[in-house]
Amino acid sequence: MIKNKTFYIRYYATKHKNFISRKGKWDDKSKVWKTKKGQPAITYYDLDQDNYRTAIGGFSIKYV
Repeated sequence: MIKNKTFYIRYYATKHKNFISRKGKWDDKSKVWKTKKGQPAITYYDLDQDNYRTAIGGFSIKYV
């Protein structure tokens, strides 16, 4: 991940029961990790919602 570079992330959001796309950026609080169930997860700064979000499971990232 490239620090402070804007990207789009797409993933399945269980809350919305659909795939969503968000504009985000990587900073010092962002991280890639695994859940207790062993699923991949990413915590990033969501520029659309102006807050941190976590995507769990499969996700794709595309830089602007």
